[in-house]
Amino acid sequence: MQNGKQALFEEIDEHLLHDDRPSEYFEQILTTKLFTEQYPFTFLSRLQKIGQSPRHHPEGNVWNHTMLVLDNAAQVRGRSGDARSFMWAALLHDIGKAATTRLRNGRITSYDHDKEGEKLARAFLECFTKDQDFILRVSRLVRWHMQILFITNKLPFADIKAMKRQVNVKEVGLLGLCDRLGRKMEQDIQKEIEIMENFVKICENE
Repeated sequence: MQNGKQALFEEIDEHLLHDDRPSEYFEQILTTKLFTEQYPFTFLSRLQKIGQSPRHHPEGNVWNHTMLVLDNAAQVRGRSGDARSFMWAALLHDIGKAATTRLRNGRITSYDHDKEGEKLARAFLECFTKDQDFILRVSRLVRWHMQILFITNKLPFADIKAMKRQVNVKEVGLLGLCDRLGRKMEQDIQKEIEIMENFVKICENE
């Protein structure tokens, strides 16, 4: 079984790096027992059952959102300084929502899913690779992916200094852009790009 799991990890790695629409591959493996029943792939497959706020995520569950984010990331991975880490972070960015999603006062929330996601991303990748630098790059992008929202909206969860010690803000901005575009709703793409650029500018001037 371990050989099969490792082979699937390596297959995923290839599709993340080379597919124009990685979601098409993931929709195919979503029906396989290896992906739906075997640890740690269950970190991903269980996202089908995790709901999101209809106001902010009309696309539905976290899995649907992740697939949209992945396809957006595939279109811009050439702009990343580390395409492999960037794409794995796009895939794993919201795995923390499974453990943190709650219904509070009639609203679906997932507070601290970025922090929980960092731990789960590390646990996921450690099952398949001993490359600690790679694991660190991915898990830290997952940890800080919400900062584009926190910083540009001047929320108390913003932490520019800590983020800059751990990650490249341009990589966070690029991932944040894909995250924001990964929703089935009308959006002004140019405005979203300007938000990303403003985020980077704020961080670099801090």
